[in-house]
Amino acid sequence: MDKKKKMIILIIIAFLILILAIIPFTASIYLYNQYFGIRYETYKPLSLSLEDFPGLKRDKYVFSSNNNQKLVGYNYYCEKSDIKGVIIISHGFGGGGHNSYMDCANYFAKNGYYVFAYDGTGNDESEGETVKGLPQGVIDLDYAISFVEKQEEFKKLPIMLFGHSWGGYAVTSVLNYHPEIKGVVSLAGFNKSSDLIKSQGEQIVGNIINILMPYINIYEKLKFGDYASNTSMKGFEKTKANIMIIHSEDDDVVQKKYGYDIYYKKYKNSPRFTFVSYKNKGHSQLYYSDSAIDYINKLNSNFAKHFKDTKVTEKAKERYINNNLDRTIWTNLLDQELFTKIVEFYDSNL
Repeated sequence: MDKKKKMIILIIIAFLILILAIIPFTASIYLYNQYFGIRYETYKPLSLSLEDFPGLKRDKYVFSSNNNQKLVGYNYYCEKSDIKGVIIISHGFGGGGHNSYMDCANYFAKNGYYVFAYDGTGNDESEGETVKGLPQGVIDLDYAISFVEKQEEFKKLPIMLFGHSWGGYAVTSVLNYHPEIKGVVSLAGFNKSSDLIKSQGEQIVGNIINILMPYINIYEKLKFGDYASNTSMKGFEKTKANIMIIHSEDDDVVQKKYGYDIYYKKYKNSPRFTFVSYKNKGHSQLYYSDSAIDYINKLNSNFAKHFKDTKVTEKAKERYINNNLDRTIWTNLLDQELFTKIVEFYDSNL
């Protein structure tokens, strides 16, 4: 074979390799941005407000995150005397900002804590055209903690963290940057962003996600740097904070094997760690009482029956919720036994 033919073959091979690399990388970016390249807003008919929680007060704060985007947060409290510490709430993914966790803020405030809850990038009141990606939750929490530590109102108060789902990942991974945190409660969290992407990707594109994952990891690394590669397990090694991990075996959004099981294997005998496991609480309802879960299931069932033979327009859906939602129950969904344990856990870190 002469040199000219060899060169042509090499060029063809190089071209094919390039194409084979570009196609999955492009597909990975597309898939990633389908999920994270949008904003998320709280659904108004189900949103919570101060009026739902008598005695709860709040002060508004605005602070900057990594690209100078302005994030909106609130300090929730009942009284500004005899404050035990500050609990920072990191919210979950897909339902908007911190609004749906106001009942948690109310509970902690009634038990003597300041509660700093904010909307992450691309959510509700905060700036950002999109939520960008899972590591952005760690970034925003990093900046939120630094902001809180600089405020005169919060100085000398111990700082604790509370996070669910996306927030459950953020409150543990952020320990890589804030080992000074005293206590962390992570509900339905996961060890690293790529695990959740793989878990969700399997449901969307099946085994193809295994081909795309290396490209997604590269894309996240380029986009977020070390925030994308740091894990919760690495964070645990850098802090002396006490950790409470809460999960349910039937969680099909964040499977236990991606968080709870990893942590339990290494730290089950550690006095720093408290593990709480349920069998049938699912994901979104993990911290709700059994009666609250029954109510939500019944509400969803009745909704489905009502619109069985009727087109569900946005106005019709909103009208149905306004007419049928029991706001007394809706604002009292929390599992009181679990939250008693959580407050006792926080108190033990003072």
